[in-house]
Amino acid sequence: MARPYAPGPKQFVFAVGDGNDQQVSVGNPQEAYVAFSAFFRDRDSATYTIEDEPAGQSLVLMPGQGVIARIEAADTPRSEYLRVDRGNRYLPSAMLFFENGYTGLDHFGQWFPDLADLDASPETRGVARAATITTEAAAIEEVARIWADSGIVDPSDQYYVFFDSHDVGDDRAERAELLKLIEFLGIEGVDAPAEAADGEVWVRTDPRLDAEFERWS
Repeated sequence: MARPYAPGPKQFVFAVGDGNDQQVSVGNPQEAYVAFSAFFRDRDSATYTIEDEPAGQSLVLMPGQGVIARIEAADTPRSEYLRVDRGNRYLPSAMLFFENGYTGLDHFGQWFPDLADLDASPETRGVARAATITTEAAAIEEVARIWADSGIVDPSDQYYVFFDSHDVGDDRAERAELLKLIEFLGIEGVDAPAEAADGEVWVRTDPRLDAEFERWS
């Protein structure tokens, strides 16, 4: 469960590995985001680390590798990795970390427990991610996450459109995961109209998804 932002000042450490770490004390997540945005844009580094020492949590942005890592050292240590395919994803991930720490990034994308997992093809990663989701409730939530990022409802209200206006070369891992989850849920896919972008996925509306999509809108 996401932890709410604790009242009062919080301390974070921003680092790029050059020894010139920046310690900040902020009153809310927006202040932290503004401070880190300036730190991020003023440096040209392959790796940026945000550390929340009291919570024992860190976020590591690795533009040089196209990867984001989240680390939790407290309680049961764990770390997970996410492949980033767009440069504008780094700062939003930082905001989610400032708001709710490690768990704030649960729905940010396809997280994997091993950095080596990211070396697989996007399609392999997507199928592997889908295989970890074994309940209907979890599958519906994950489909809603994917839809919320770039989905629309067709004007006829008969179809959900995923990856609206995207090319087939975009979102390959997410698309592969979605197709497996739709199959798992027994949702009917349909052929996209001829004028649709070649990366779009169209499926018939489903009452199970309606309620979940409302929460993500």
